[in-house]
Amino acid sequence: MKNIFVKKFTQLAKTNKNIFLLTGDLGFKLFDDFRKNCPKRFFNIGVAEANMISIAAGLSLSEKNVYCYSIAPFLIMRAFEQVRVDICFHNLNVKLLGGGTGLSYGLEGMTHHTIEDFAIMKALPNMTVIAPGDIKEAEEIAKQSINYPGPIYIRLPKQANESVYKTDPKIKIGKGEIVEYGKDICLITTGSMLYNSKIALEKLKKKKIKPTLVSIHTIKPLDENLIKKISKTHKYIFVIEEHSLIGGLGTSVAEILLESKYKGMFKKIALPDKYSCYIGHLPYLYDKYGLSPEKIYKNILHTIKNK
Repeated sequence: MKNIFVKKFTQLAKTNKNIFLLTGDLGFKLFDDFRKNCPKRFFNIGVAEANMISIAAGLSLSEKNVYCYSIAPFLIMRAFEQVRVDICFHNLNVKLLGGGTGLSYGLEGMTHHTIEDFAIMKALPNMTVIAPGDIKEAEEIAKQSINYPGPIYIRLPKQANESVYKTDPKIKIGKGEIVEYGKDICLITTGSMLYNSKIALEKLKKKKIKPTLVSIHTIKPLDENLIKKISKTHKYIFVIEEHSLIGGLGTSVAEILLESKYKGMFKKIALPDKYSCYIGHLPYLYDKYGLSPEKIYKNILHTIKNK
């Protein structure tokens, strides 16, 4: 997904002289085409993420359209004060591209994991939070982000998932997308878990269960109307995300369901409230933490049978 997003973003930057790209000493192979075609608008700020954000704020105040890239924990946690004060307070047109999110850097350990980013970023006033779930969403969000006002945090997983959509979806920032219609059971997911949830859905269908699958690529602002609509027609709602149980998409959905007096069964399938003590590739970590397609499928099936 990251490569697809950057490819589309670079195509747009070639004809839009107002787009600038800053990096914190990362992503050189990823941005080779941008550097080649837009050398005067590419800056390596070095291992100085706080400075990078402040420079981006200055460029934005000079009416530039600025994108900042680093792996997510370095981008938003090392530079949190600058993101909060320099960008969000002034509602500046700066886009934060967080690579390697969730457990993507599984071999590097918890310092490189990003399990708290939704909670951190969605708490900031003026910040839009986005997590594309497949290549079609990534490409369309890259396109729409160019003219979208204000700061955006875009979560870009390392893995390149194939599309889950059978036809071209009408992706719009701030709106959820129904990938597949079912009944009684709804799987609401975001980002990297869209593909795993789709596989789990196919397994459930073999058990004569036909769930609805909803992709929420925009965590904030959340499509409340879609959540409320789903709550009126589904007895079971599961939120699946590669984020901590605390403060993520599941928390936001739960708040809406509570306010709507939802009477059905609601469950979050997410990472536990602790840092990983495991080291390994992503499929291994997904299996350990119940986020593999097989574990998601079994969790949902078990919950339904024991209701």
